[in-house]
Amino acid sequence: METTLNVTLIEPRLKHPTIFRQFDELNAGENFIILNDHDPKPLYYQLIAERGETFNWEYLAQGPVEWQVRITKLATGEKSSTIGELVAADYRKAEVFRKFGLDFCCGGNKTIEEACKKKGVNPQEVEKALTEVDQQVANPSQDFNSWALDFLADYIVATHHKYVVNSIPVLAELAKKVARVHGDSHPELIEMDTLCQSVINELTVHMQKEEHILFPYIKELWQAKQSGNKISRPPFGSIQNPVRMMEAEHVEVGDEMEQIRQLSSNYTLPIDACTSYRVLFSKLQEFERDLHQHIHLENNILFVKAIELENELLK
Repeated sequence: METTLNVTLIEPRLKHPTIFRQFDELNAGENFIILNDHDPKPLYYQLIAERGETFNWEYLAQGPVEWQVRITKLATGEKSSTIGELVAADYRKAEVFRKFGLDFCCGGNKTIEEACKKKGVNPQEVEKALTEVDQQVANPSQDFNSWALDFLADYIVATHHKYVVNSIPVLAELAKKVARVHGDSHPELIEMDTLCQSVINELTVHMQKEEHILFPYIKELWQAKQSGNKISRPPFGSIQNPVRMMEAEHVEVGDEMEQIRQLSSNYTLPIDACTSYRVLFSKLQEFERDLHQHIHLENNILFVKAIELENELLK
């Protein structure tokens, strides 16, 4: 019988130490379930940072009132590849996950089996599609996983941040216009407009923090590694602190974009859709597609490697 740890009953300052102690006492292959009143994703990132890839993380329930996660200790050398890791190793596989509606950016910490279970997708069909990708010739210019961290950070700013900045005025205007004109007959457009404005506001502040705080530090780490120079501990203590904040904000924006997709019935146009309506839905799909790659490059490649590099330089 599995042990369930109800962390809502534990004093806040003792929650994570208690969970870590429970995990450390497990033998390989054993597991326990944590029960919480909010998404325990910060715990996931702390476990990764302090215990490495020694566990499997499986959501059994995801709110809105209760979250349950099964944490399984892996045997030495054992590792269940997550969707994010698969895409980090070969970005062509992102198309497969998009096809099946599986989140590889914000939800990239799930295995194929976990993600398929959540979405009601046959994992064998996904595995078959991934195998077909493996048999194709890869384009080495898109091997983001091999890029230098300073180059990757600059690429994200020049490509994805610039895209968001250029898209914001168009999206903001279209969302408001279409909601104003068609909101009476399609009330979901009013909620979509609110969500769209929220995404825009959150990403604007989010990208500024990356460009002025986090990315410069990552580039400093990379340059220190190349030159062999020492580096001082940053004012924020560890790169893990801003990274956790950025990842949490990625989740918020990703959730809002998912709500927009659901409200629009996967961007399905009604019979009375005008040109602006059509352009809005097309732009939202394009924006979402870019955001997926944007967050993937940060969560699954840049941040992971930067944390490893800081640990190496400051040990």
